[in-house]
Amino acid sequence: MTQTILITGGTGKFGRVFVSHFVERGWNVLFTSTSRSRADLLIANYQGEGELTGFVVDLTEKNAAIKLIEQVHDAGHIVNHLVNNARSLSSLSTNGMGQTDREEFQQEYLLDVIVPYELSVALYNSQSNDLKTITNIGSQYGAVAANPDLYDAYPHQSPIQYGVAKAALMHLTKELAVRFSEKQVRVNCIAYGGVKGRVDTEFEKRYAALSPSRRMLREADLAGPLESMIQDGNVAITGQTIMADGGWCLW
Repeated sequence: MTQTILITGGTGKFGRVFVSHFVERGWNVLFTSTSRSRADLLIANYQGEGELTGFVVDLTEKNAAIKLIEQVHDAGHIVNHLVNNARSLSSLSTNGMGQTDREEFQQEYLLDVIVPYELSVALYNSQSNDLKTITNIGSQYGAVAANPDLYDAYPHQSPIQYGVAKAALMHLTKELAVRFSEKQVRVNCIAYGGVKGRVDTEFEKRYAALSPSRRMLREADLAGPLESMIQDGNVAITGQTIMADGGWCLW
């Protein structure tokens, strides 16, 4: 039976990798984006390779999660796996002192914690017998604080709201795993390390010196941990945060 996976933030850096991975494996892949043009471009890239459907939605709007799930069901889809991956860089600004204003803190928490909660609950309430897994996409900075030696202009380059929200996401994972266990829905989190692509060579060198793996993650490293978390062979794993960080949190 073909599995259906819903990936939020499907046109972002991580999302594109996840979408590609599961389309190529013949899954029915649903994804969200805030841009119709980016969603259509992503779909066009995989024309004829599998089932791929994009939903354009701003998940920070009130009742957006419920409306999205209604649209998914109205389109004839039943979701087996949810990946809470949506991100926005717009809430990662700091003020002149490298501190965070209330609005940015609230917006980051909304998208990183409240939206995953709302989507997970909406799916569980409407189709719990078919939902198998929920995977939250977290960060190593949900487990440890940022290392100032990594940055040229710390704390401006490492906004506090990011790590605090990711830490809350890790605890949300535990809570939902317990609350959804009655229907055997597994909830886990993957805390990824830094990924190449948005930083310069000097940053990469500093990162490598601070990580046991001596390198940043590559996009090719991203899909494996996710597939592992949602496959049937891992039915014993729920409520856990898996560190996919190249060993960053070991020291």
